[in-house]
Amino acid sequence: MLSRDKIKLGIAPIAWAEDDMPEYGKETNFLQIISEIKLTGYEGTEVGCKFPSDPREVKKELDRRDLGCITKWYSSYINEQPLWAVARDFKDHCLFLKAAGADRAVVSDQSFSVQHRANTAYTDKYVLNDEQMKELGDGLNELGKIANSLGVKLLFHHHMTTTIQTAEEIDRLMAVTEKGLVYLLLDTGHLTFSGDDPVEVIKKHHDRIAHYHLKNVRKDVADRCKAEGRSFLDSVLEGAFTVPGDETGCVDFPTVFKLIEETGYEGWVVVEAEQNPYIYNAYDYAVLARNYVREQTGL
Repeated sequence: MLSRDKIKLGIAPIAWAEDDMPEYGKETNFLQIISEIKLTGYEGTEVGCKFPSDPREVKKELDRRDLGCITKWYSSYINEQPLWAVARDFKDHCLFLKAAGADRAVVSDQSFSVQHRANTAYTDKYVLNDEQMKELGDGLNELGKIANSLGVKLLFHHHMTTTIQTAEEIDRLMAVTEKGLVYLLLDTGHLTFSGDDPVEVIKKHHDRIAHYHLKNVRKDVADRCKAEGRSFLDSVLEGAFTVPGDETGCVDFPTVFKLIEETGYEGWVVVEAEQNPYIYNAYDYAVLARNYVREQTGL
């Protein structure tokens, strides 16, 4: 069982409104999202596309519902843009987070990414050479220093279609980034979709993990999307991802939870599954995942 004193359970609002495709969930507003998150028993939420641009407004409404503000996604382009420009923008991002009540920043480097290319197969991804990997690592170390100076943790998010997608690429990145500056966000779904085993990555890099995304994968859908050369966005709409507790998923969550306990992890674990809300009702799947996590962990 996981300790409620050390671990908090949150959820990402992307199930209600798709950040990459905001037309999916366009009718759903910020207040509905956070009210349903509270109603379904989660302790906090990440910041999504329907949230106000004013961090004070975000904090006011979350505080009103006794919900924690966990983090917000940031796209860096370290291999494509001048580092000074990325750093300036990232500092503003961290200031937003602090004002909203969060103390961690999710960073995904989108240099050369095909994540948002609707007509490009998700398998058509770019692989960094050693010089480019070092450039990425050095840049993330600098962003980590900025984050630390503001009391924020930089959480690097490995992600499908980006240059840090696979377990091997995570290994390479961890080797060129500094512990204490760059932490790892472990996403069970993205690693599984990539063809890797999240359990093995947790065992190898548990001392760098400072955030978990609990995401499930419908293997039959993922395999079909790969065979058909589908884009990442198409794969999401086809239903490649789902939540913990969905019997159509294949992620070994009991072992993941066991490792979280054994490694002494402290922090947030966040249910996340980008899905088409018109097919997979966000409230219903939030309840499904909440009940499953409670049954498995006691949280």
